[in-house]
Amino acid sequence: MKVKFLTLGCKVNQYESQAMLENMVRRGFQPADGDEPADVIVVNSCTVTAMSDQKARQSLRRMRRENPTAVTVLTGCWPQAFPEAAEAMAEADVILGTGNRCALPDRVLEFLSTRQRVIDIAPHEKGESFEPMGISGFEGRTRAFLKIEDGCDRFCAYCIIPYARGRVRSKPPEDIRQEVARLAAAGYREIVLAGINLPAYGKDLGLHLCDAVEAACEDEAIRRVRLSSLEPEELTPPVIAQLRAQEKLCPQFHLSLQSGCDATLRRMNRHYTAAEYREIVENLRAAFPGCAITTDVMVGFAGETEAEFEESLRFVREIGFAKAHVFAYSRRPGTRAYDAPDQVPRTEKEARSRRMIACASETRQAFLRAQVGKTEEVLFEQAAGEGVYEGYTANYTPVRAASPRPLHGEILPVRITGTEEDFCTGLLV
Repeated sequence: MKVKFLTLGCKVNQYESQAMLENMVRRGFQPADGDEPADVIVVNSCTVTAMSDQKARQSLRRMRRENPTAVTVLTGCWPQAFPEAAEAMAEADVILGTGNRCALPDRVLEFLSTRQRVIDIAPHEKGESFEPMGISGFEGRTRAFLKIEDGCDRFCAYCIIPYARGRVRSKPPEDIRQEVARLAAAGYREIVLAGINLPAYGKDLGLHLCDAVEAACEDEAIRRVRLSSLEPEELTPPVIAQLRAQEKLCPQFHLSLQSGCDATLRRMNRHYTAAEYREIVENLRAAFPGCAITTDVMVGFAGETEAEFEESLRFVREIGFAKAHVFAYSRRPGTRAYDAPDQVPRTEKEARSRRMIACASETRQAFLRAQVGKTEEVLFEQAAGEGVYEGYTANYTPVRAASPRPLHGEILPVRITGTEEDFCTGLLV
C-alpha cells in the first residue's frame, strides 16, 4: 500500500513526518511518488495560529476529495491541543496526537481491519520520556533536520504549544550520535538540530544544549551543525563560549524576539528584557564575527499601544536582523492572552505588520550587502535557473552561482559579488 504525507508547520513536524514515513515503510507500506495516488494520506498538522488550524482543515478536506478511497490520518499539534475540534473532522479516519506517533502503522491497520474510526490521542504527562524515533535520510533535502528535544515549560501568554507538546524531554546524546552517523552515511553533510524549545535540551537529563551540539559535531563526515529556533535567555556567556569551541557550529542564531518593548514582553510572559536580548546579541556577535541573527517578531499583541509598537520597531531596526519573520498576534483559546483586555483591531495589526515588514526588509538588505566581497563555503541545494544553482553559506546567506554542471549537495567556496532581491550572487572559486 502507498502512503503520502502532507506536513504543515515547523522543522520538528518535518522531522516527525520523515520518521513516521520510515516507520510505515518498515511495516510494509511504500511511499507514494509525487502526484501518484496513495492508499493512506497523513496530514501532520500545526496549531501555532488559528490560520494553522484552518490550513489543516482545508488540507484534510482536499486530500479526501482527491483520494476518496484512501485512509485519511490527522495527526500533530492540532488534534493534541484541540481534540474535540479535530474529532469533529469527519474526513479523518484515524486521529493521533503528538505523544504516540510510533503507533501510526498499527492504527492504520486497525482501521483497515475494522473500518471503524480510530481516535488515539494520549494526554501528555509530567515525567514522560522522549518518544524514540529516528530517521536515516531526509528525502529531497541536502540538510537533515534532527529532532533532539520536545515540549516546552515556558507557557508564554499567547502560546498553545505547551498544551500540544507537553513538558520538556530530550533525546539521549548516544541516540544523537547514532542518528548523526546514519545521516552521515547517507551522504548528509549538514545537520540542523531542532526542538520545540531547543535551549531546554537536557533539562530532564541533567545535560545542556552544548552536550547535544558536541555529540552532533563528533562525526568526522559532518561538515556543519546548525541550530534551529532558540529562546535567547538561555544563551549565557559560558554557554556561548562553549558553543564557540565547536568549529562546525554554523554562525547563525535564530533568537525569538516577539517584541522589543519591555511592557509587551512582560504581558507575553517572556523571560527577558530588551536590554538583556541586546546584550546576548552583542555577545554572540563578539564570539562569532559575521554571524547572522534572525528572529520572529509579533505585532498587535493584546494591549500593545502605538507607543509600544514604535519602541519594538526601533529595537528591530537597532539590532539589524539578518532576517525577521513578522506576524500578527492570533488569539488562541486556552491561552492566558485569549481573554486579555485591549485586543488590537485587525486593521491596526495589519498596518503594523506592514511597517514592521518594511523595517525587517531594510535590515535584511543591509545584511546581504555586507556579505559582498567575502568568500564563503556554500552548500548547494537546488537549481535556480538554467545553469544557476542556489545554496546557503554557514551563516545562512542564500547565494546563487553559475555552473556548467549540477552542484546539488556539494559544499564549494564562492566569492560573493552582489545582491539581488533576497539573495546574493557569486562566482565559484
